[in-house]
Amino acid sequence: MRSYLNRILGIISIAITLVSCANRGSPTGGEKDEEPPVIIEEIPPNFSTNFKGDEIRIYFDEYVKIKDIRTQLIISPPMDLDPEIVPMSSASRYISIKIKDTLQENTTYAFNFGESIVDNNESNPYPYYRYVFSTGDTIDSLSVRGYVEDAILEEPDTFISVMLYEVDSTYTDSIVYKEKPRYITNTLDSLTTFSIDNIKAGTYKLIALKDKNGNYKFDQKNDKIAFNEDFISVPSASAYKLTLFKEEVNFKAVKPKQEGQSMIVFPYEGNYEDMRIKVLGDKPEGYQTRIIKDATKDTLYYWYKPNFEVDTTLFVVTNEKYVDTFKHRFRKLEADSLEIKTVTSGTLNFENEFTLEANIPLTKIDTSKVKLINRDSTEIDYKVEYDFILNRYKFPVVKEEGQKYFFEMLPGTFTDFYEGTNKDTLNYTFRTKMKSEYGNIRVNLRNAKFPLIVQLVNQNGVVLYERYTTESPVVDFTNISPRQYSLRVIYDANANGKYDTGNYLLGIQPERVSYSPPIEEVRASFDFIIDFTLLD
Repeated sequence: MRSYLNRILGIISIAITLVSCANRGSPTGGEKDEEPPVIIEEIPPNFSTNFKGDEIRIYFDEYVKIKDIRTQLIISPPMDLDPEIVPMSSASRYISIKIKDTLQENTTYAFNFGESIVDNNESNPYPYYRYVFSTGDTIDSLSVRGYVEDAILEEPDTFISVMLYEVDSTYTDSIVYKEKPRYITNTLDSLTTFSIDNIKAGTYKLIALKDKNGNYKFDQKNDKIAFNEDFISVPSASAYKLTLFKEEVNFKAVKPKQEGQSMIVFPYEGNYEDMRIKVLGDKPEGYQTRIIKDATKDTLYYWYKPNFEVDTTLFVVTNEKYVDTFKHRFRKLEADSLEIKTVTSGTLNFENEFTLEANIPLTKIDTSKVKLINRDSTEIDYKVEYDFILNRYKFPVVKEEGQKYFFEMLPGTFTDFYEGTNKDTLNYTFRTKMKSEYGNIRVNLRNAKFPLIVQLVNQNGVVLYERYTTESPVVDFTNISPRQYSLRVIYDANANGKYDTGNYLLGIQPERVSYSPPIEEVRASFDFIIDFTLLD
């Protein structure tokens, strides 16, 4: 009996040991699959000639699926009817391409899949698969190569379409707005270089687009464009540089609408500076208007007095050569009351000024009702500047470091277009930091050709600090916030003090922009000196 119990105890002990050993680790299932799928057959074979069918099948050694086909797949020449590609959501050992469009005669077609074909388990991509066939006797084998840059940003956008339009008897510059190109490729998501392959000899217009809606046509409002100024001849050994830019949108007025008792909103596209709004027909006696621009939107606010006694009127909107007429029906809405709010407040750097804006056009400020003191209750001098376009008051002050300021504005300080005033006392504060909390940068421009716009920008290309120089190669940025910046210079060719973009139809390239090599992160209480050599 004892022997039997000993055997049982021994078996239990062994079992516990085995379980313990098993729990020390779990099976890994083998090494992770990092190999891409392998093509085992293509029907018809890749690079076939005299193609007459309507379906292509590509077989793989394992199950595959397709992802991001909308951005990855590029068909050159583009087809009017998209092919049907399966499977899209499930896995299969083959991919089927069913052609729905009528193919052109004696034309080489290329399907560039990018990295959209991946295996089912680990999503290892088949790298840049390309299927080519010709409806004629030969495969066109010439190429056009180059690279894309952005006119104003340090890095260009991803997925840039690079296109060739055949220059023949039907070619016009406006073809980019109306028709798809003869040949196309894409820079995909990690490249700035391009190669348009399998094209035939000829003369072409070379274009690039950041094509927002993917229709291979230039939409001025939404797309960026780049173009080679001259036609190119193929074959060519040249590597072409294409500079992407966003055109200034052609002016267009949008139907106005009433949003206040005496205020009408006039949206627009393009440049508003020469935009004029006029009433067509009778106006109330003593009619007056004020127009304010929205600070962020393409909108003008049209304020008027007194109110019209008619139900409808006509407004004529002009801008240089543009004229449009809108019929407007008046609505009965409640009158707005004057509201004042801060644009800049809190902690101000030494370049910014305390600023207020109002919801109704302002006409007057009574400075006898304004008082500015510091933390020691010492009264401080200030100036007053009014921005007629944005309806803002700035209050420039000689700011001391590490100081706190208090504004008191009594009732009746501000008077608006309708003789309304602020009814309550307005109290605001702002403060300054110590200059030791900022950094300074001196830029020595080598090989400079003036005038130049020198800018410090963030990672998105937004201008944070700017200097304009017409003769001095030394540019100083003082009291700037600690952070990482990029340094760029705009070659102000027309000396108008601002960056000018290009225009495709007029054949105008954007003004040149140069970025310096990466600069050191600005730190508090540090002075930096940067030597920036500009290229000819």
